[in-house]
Amino acid sequence: MSESSAEPSRESETVTRLREAGREIIIIGTAHVSHKSVDEVRRVIAEEKPDVVCVELDAQRHEALMDASRWRKLDLFKVIRENKVLFLAATVGLSAYQRKMGARLGIEPGAEMKAAIEGAKSVGAEVVLADRDIQITLRRTWRSLRFVDKLKITGLMFSAPFMAQEISEEQIESLKDRDTIGEMLDELAKAMPELKTPLIDERDQWLMSSVEGASGKRIVAVVGAGHVRGMLKGRGQPVDRDALSVLPPPSRVTAALKWVIPAIVLLAFAYGASKHSGESLEQMLYAWIIPNAVAAGLFAVLAGAKPLTIVTAFVASPITSLNPTIGAGMVSGLVEAWLRKPTVEETERVAEDAATLRGWYRNGVTRVLLVFIMTTLGSALGAWVGASWVVSLL
Repeated sequence: MSESSAEPSRESETVTRLREAGREIIIIGTAHVSHKSVDEVRRVIAEEKPDVVCVELDAQRHEALMDASRWRKLDLFKVIRENKVLFLAATVGLSAYQRKMGARLGIEPGAEMKAAIEGAKSVGAEVVLADRDIQITLRRTWRSLRFVDKLKITGLMFSAPFMAQEISEEQIESLKDRDTIGEMLDELAKAMPELKTPLIDERDQWLMSSVEGASGKRIVAVVGAGHVRGMLKGRGQPVDRDALSVLPPPSRVTAALKWVIPAIVLLAFAYGASKHSGESLEQMLYAWIIPNAVAAGLFAVLAGAKPLTIVTAFVASPITSLNPTIGAGMVSGLVEAWLRKPTVEETERVAEDAATLRGWYRNGVTRVLLVFIMTTLGSALGAWVGASWVVSLL
C-alpha cells in the first residue's frame, strides 16, 4: 500500500493521523464547550509543531471569536435594510445557548479554536481558516428547507437558549465519540436530509479540501467532532468550491407564492370596483385593511414596540402585504431602531441578555429584532385572513 493511500491511524477517540504524499495530517475532533478539548489542542500542537494549523472557522466567525468588542460595530439599520434580521436573531440565539452551556461548565464557547490559533502562533505555524463562509452556509441551508421545516428550525433556534438543560462535562466528552456522533448524524439524515446536506455534508467536503490544500508537511486540523467522519470519507476527492458557494435560486413555486395573495386581492378589488358601482370594492377594502392592520399592530404590541412603531405597523401592513419586496416588519423595525437607539452597553450585552426571554425584551437590540419578527408574523397572519375575507365577498 502506498503512503498516500494508507488507512487513517486513530490515535485516540478524538485524534486521527493521516499520512499521504510525504505529509502528515492530524485531525482533532473537539467539543465546542470542553476543557479537555482545549487541553488536547494545546498538547497536540505543542508536540507536533505543525507547519499549518487549520481551524473550523471562516473570516466572520474568526473575527467574532477574537474581537470581544464586535457587537459595538453592529449596524442595526443595515441588518434590517438588507433583510438579515432572521440570520442575526438565529446567531444571537445560538450564541446565547453556547454561552449558557459554557457558563455551566466554566468555559468560553470556542475556546478550543482560540487555543488552536494561539498555539499556532507559539510554534510559528500558519493559521488557515478552513470553513466555508457562514452566510453562504446559512443561506444554502435555509433555501434547502421546506416551509414547514423552516418554521420548526426557527422555533428551535429561538427556544434553544431557554431550554438548555443541565449537562456535565462527562456528557459533553461522550458526544465526541465518533460512533455516537455518527449515529446522531445518521438520524438527522433520516429525519431532515435537506438540513444535513448543506449544514454538515458540504462543510465536511469544504473542510477536507481546505486541509488537504494547505501548504506544509505537517498539518493539524481542529474541527468539531461531528465533522471528522465525513471529512475522512471525502479524503482525496476533488471539491468544486464554486458550486458549493452558489446560492440556489428559490423554486418557481416559492417565487410565485409571494405574489399569489397580492394578485388575488388586487383582482378582487378590480372585480369589486366594476360591480354594483364600487359598493363591493368598499367592503373588500375593509375586509383587507382591518385584519392586516389589527394583526400587525397587535403583534407589535406583544413585542413591546414603541407607540409610534405600533401605529406604523398598523398603517403599513395593509400596504406592504400587497408588495412582496418589502414587509411591515422591515418598516416597523427601522422605526423601532430609530426610536429606541440601542446603546453601546446593550450591544455588548446581546449574547448575555438573549439567554432569557426577559433579556430579549430588556435589551434594545433584541427588542428591535423582536419587533421586526413579530410584526412580520402579524402582517402575514393578517394577510391570510384578509385575503380569505376578500375572496368570500366575491
